[in-house]
Amino acid sequence: MRLNKVILLVFAALVFIKAAAQPKYEFRGAWIATVVNIDWPSTKGLSTDEQKQEFTNLLDNLQHDGINAVVVQVRPAADAFYPSQYEPWSEYLSGVQGQAPEPYYDPLQFMIDEAHKRGMEFHAWINPYRAVFNTRTSSVASNHATRVHPDWFITYGTGKYFNPGLPIVMEYVTDIVRDILHRYDIDGLHMDDYFYPYRIANREFPDQKTYLKYGKGMGKDEWRRSNCDSIIKRVHDVVLDTKPGIKFGVSPFGVWRNKSRDPQGSDTKAGVTNYDDLYADILLWLKEGWIDYVAPQLYWPVGHPLCDFETLVKWWSDHTYGKQLLIGHAISNAVETNQPAWHNPGELPDEINILRSYPNVQGSIYFSAKDVLQNPNGWEDSLHNDYYKYPALVPPAMWIDTTPPPSPQIIKITRAGDGQDSIIISGQEINKTEEIVKNYVLYIGTTPGILGTHPTMILAAQRANNTFSFTVPQSLLPNGSASCYIGVSCVDRENNESAISNVMEYKASGLP
Repeated sequence: MRLNKVILLVFAALVFIKAAAQPKYEFRGAWIATVVNIDWPSTKGLSTDEQKQEFTNLLDNLQHDGINAVVVQVRPAADAFYPSQYEPWSEYLSGVQGQAPEPYYDPLQFMIDEAHKRGMEFHAWINPYRAVFNTRTSSVASNHATRVHPDWFITYGTGKYFNPGLPIVMEYVTDIVRDILHRYDIDGLHMDDYFYPYRIANREFPDQKTYLKYGKGMGKDEWRRSNCDSIIKRVHDVVLDTKPGIKFGVSPFGVWRNKSRDPQGSDTKAGVTNYDDLYADILLWLKEGWIDYVAPQLYWPVGHPLCDFETLVKWWSDHTYGKQLLIGHAISNAVETNQPAWHNPGELPDEINILRSYPNVQGSIYFSAKDVLQNPNGWEDSLHNDYYKYPALVPPAMWIDTTPPPSPQIIKITRAGDGQDSIIISGQEINKTEEIVKNYVLYIGTTPGILGTHPTMILAAQRANNTFSFTVPQSLLPNGSASCYIGVSCVDRENNESAISNVMEYKASGLP
């Protein structure tokens, strides 16, 4: 019995050490899916106030768990979660496609504002080719593209898709992206794994006529891949022309190609691959610099006999071509399947420990937000209490911008006068450009030398006249110390961090 206790204590200590060794920079994202109301809104037809309350609750809970970015589906099926001159309002808001929220508001603008208030990044997630989720049950407005331009679309199974081989379709999707970039202050543009649709057994995707017209002598598979290449390149160019400071990312299926088909592929036995089935040549997009990050959906557990999680993390880590790599985790599997691996409390901790051991991995995205908050296997608790106990900065994309903002200056530290056990830190921005600062980063330590290692708090920049002020709970100060040292830095929109401000000593007995 005593030996068992010792083993448990050693195991707990090892878990603590791994969790405590948290990186200063780490993307910690959650997908918020709107199609068929997976995450938000929880159901069709909610009032404007109910939609807003649900979304702010979602963000508050995710922030509590350490999430610093949300990837929100704003165009699930050639529809929009924002007023669009191109596409109707999504049916997943009111229940009827084309019907605006009542009372009226702009959900996308609201969501961006709420994310930024919490210091979170907001990535707008669009589906490039899906047009009707289910031809039997989906609401389709009279001004939906499938009704206005029926010749642009292909019905495959129960879905309807833009024909990726049509030049007019590529132009249309690019216009959608340009419109979002012009009108909204997003931090990233995001596409998922739905390029050509997943194969239906014994049924070929019916694009033969388009291939004969535009194939230009290529094999059909090569032509289909070239169509996906073209839309990615077009979107990349629009981002550079319109808003070069944001990131463009893709979240593909987890396997590019199996090694049995290509020596460069992963040592896996996946039944579906990006290259051969979805016609998405992710490696080409990374090599050419057309995307800024890749977030492969590694939805298999550690030790899976066909697609082992760590095998795939290593493979993607070896093939980033200098771009950012984020790992997609399937929290949903723990909620929706009965497979034993997904009911192992150690699975997600093992995955996080694995990805943190590869320096080319910059973080995680979880599918999906609702499933994280259900706390399967205690995983939400693990994030909050252990792995994301301390905040992390979103990693900068060095090829976008490397210029940090000027460091701020702390003017004074005072005791809060609200009866709460907290202090107020206030100061001055050195630069005079209101837009340059996105977040402030607070560092607290028992010695000045350790400041800058791990953030204590990250706060959204809410300031006036180039001054800042924020309240810090006394609980964040080192226990048992008569004094500690406090410094502040600031972060710009491209996630470049300034040098730390002047360092001030806080003495618990000496504050006004």
